[in-house]
Amino acid sequence: MAKASSPNGRITLSMSLDNEGRPSYAVQRDGKPLIADSRLGFMFTDAPKIERNLTLAGTQTARHDSTWTQPWGEWSIIRDHHNEMRVTFREKGDLQRQMDVTFRLFDDGVAFRYTLPDQANLHHANIAEELTQFAFAEGGTAWWKPAFEWNREEYLYNKTPLDAVSTAQTVMTVKLASGIHVALHEAALVDYSGMNLARAQGNVFRAALTPGSGAPKVSRDAGFSTPWRTIAIADDAAGLYMNHMILNLNEPNKLGEVSDWIKPGKFAGVWWNMIKGDWTWARGPKHGATTANVRRYIDFAAANGFSGVLVEGWNVGWDGDWFGNGNAMNFSQPTDDFDADALTAYAKAKGVRLIGHHETGGSASHYDGQLDSAFKWASDHGEQVVKTGYVTDAGQIERVDPDGSRHREWHEGQWMVNHYLRVVQAASKYKISIDSHEPVKDTGLRRTYPNWVAREGGRGMEYNAWIGGKNPPEHEANLVFTQMLGGPMDFTPGVLSLTGSEGSAIQSTIAKQLALYVVLYSPFVMAADTPENYARYPGPFKFIKDVPTDWADSLVLNGEVGDYVTIARKSKGKGDWYIGSIGDEEPRSHKINLSFLDDGASYTAEIYRDGSDADYRSDARHSIVMEKKAVRKGESLQIDLAPGGGQAIRIYKN
Repeated sequence: MAKASSPNGRITLSMSLDNEGRPSYAVQRDGKPLIADSRLGFMFTDAPKIERNLTLAGTQTARHDSTWTQPWGEWSIIRDHHNEMRVTFREKGDLQRQMDVTFRLFDDGVAFRYTLPDQANLHHANIAEELTQFAFAEGGTAWWKPAFEWNREEYLYNKTPLDAVSTAQTVMTVKLASGIHVALHEAALVDYSGMNLARAQGNVFRAALTPGSGAPKVSRDAGFSTPWRTIAIADDAAGLYMNHMILNLNEPNKLGEVSDWIKPGKFAGVWWNMIKGDWTWARGPKHGATTANVRRYIDFAAANGFSGVLVEGWNVGWDGDWFGNGNAMNFSQPTDDFDADALTAYAKAKGVRLIGHHETGGSASHYDGQLDSAFKWASDHGEQVVKTGYVTDAGQIERVDPDGSRHREWHEGQWMVNHYLRVVQAASKYKISIDSHEPVKDTGLRRTYPNWVAREGGRGMEYNAWIGGKNPPEHEANLVFTQMLGGPMDFTPGVLSLTGSEGSAIQSTIAKQLALYVVLYSPFVMAADTPENYARYPGPFKFIKDVPTDWADSLVLNGEVGDYVTIARKSKGKGDWYIGSIGDEEPRSHKINLSFLDDGASYTAEIYRDGSDADYRSDARHSIVMEKKAVRKGESLQIDLAPGGGQAIRIYKN
């Protein structure tokens, strides 16, 4: 048996072999079982599995403690403090294959990954499945969304007993019966298939890799390591969010100095009217991306201090049925009613840049063939950010091989994992950042490639545009403690009109729309509503104009998964604090202590709170109170949230 512990000693891990030579690991916290004996190993499509008749051939340990600086993010400084144990297994039989497992133990979690060295009887690995298990030592409640369904990652979160989960995507968050919170995910997903979680029996889960178009789910030359399998552990939901393990498990920045071209900020967009159905992406009488419309949005962005304008439907290829078939898309040919050169010059004169949009319709190989020309065109037109899209059903990405053969891939299969990274790398050559929609999940690669600034990967604001299936009030409080444990999400908040198609009501108060700018982090954030609607609400709109998108520090002041959360963030430079608090369908009240403010300083708090009659179910969802209050360190603020409500606060020194 081999053992290791976290730097503070609270988390311990034991590695053992049973009588048949099957390896397993177990995790304890404060001496109590958290993860019971859980199997390890691989199944292959063309070779015997590695899972039994193994011997422990060696153990290496190491300690690590360092800090590093993010070019952008929720925290400027990240500490990486962990203990490591690498265990080598070797088969007893004729094959004598070797498998290494490296464990890293942090004070707030455990991560491990496999390494398959190049060896006499394993030069290439065709992996059918991992045999990795996560056997919870007790029951609990799980928040999860289903894997392998047609709508990719865009599902509401289920809240069920742990032993009622079917097959879940990661991040899956669990509150155990003892109150401990655990989140299962992965880090550094590179040249591998995305991991899901299939419940085997009771509270035991196993890795379920996303398929590809061929028999192996992963095919690689030996001499590689898998992504890290991560187990975040905390006393409460707030502690899960403060975990930096995912970032620390990724390689350092490979792009060098990026501060001259990656500049977080807010943007407007020719988008909401299209999502609602008032405008179209395709050419015609309702085409949204016209020269006149985009000029108006550039004027709006410049007048309100926004750095960019997103334009969708600007290029040739949108006419006809492009869903799942984007082979007509041309990412360097504008439509005839979109004067790209004139608009680029107009935006530059106003201090604004266009944000590009590359919708592939799931035709990923077609996009691969245009990457260089597309990003050169974007760079030539002043774009520093491009939003990509892969709108097609799960399992329907079109891959075309050099021999002309066509295949269908999953968004999170190995081939697409590699495609997404190819896009990010190609964009970096032209100093362009990527905001991926219909993406692969976030596993912390923004550390290695800081131009991968955001992604969708869940149900964002667009669902509130449609008459049916709107996001319920609890949705954002679920996102914070599930998907967003992986990284930033392009949720596109700020619809102050609170109406979607045909005047349908969004299940939110206006104060909550403001709070989302603090709670749901992304370095590039959209002011999603139209200029006309923002003109109707100048008071609340002031907060959207003021709130930064890059932070020196972030604190989770309170929270329960799916119920409520309050987050405070400190801006870079000026050092103002911004607080966002959101709830669910219930009215909620709590106090927050301002212990994070500077000693001896006097501050003013600009408060945007739900009115006393505010309620997402009525016309009073627009009821809001805007007030100022003198505050100092150590004082408390009362937070009262209406049903579907929120509160946003800016605190600055006098």
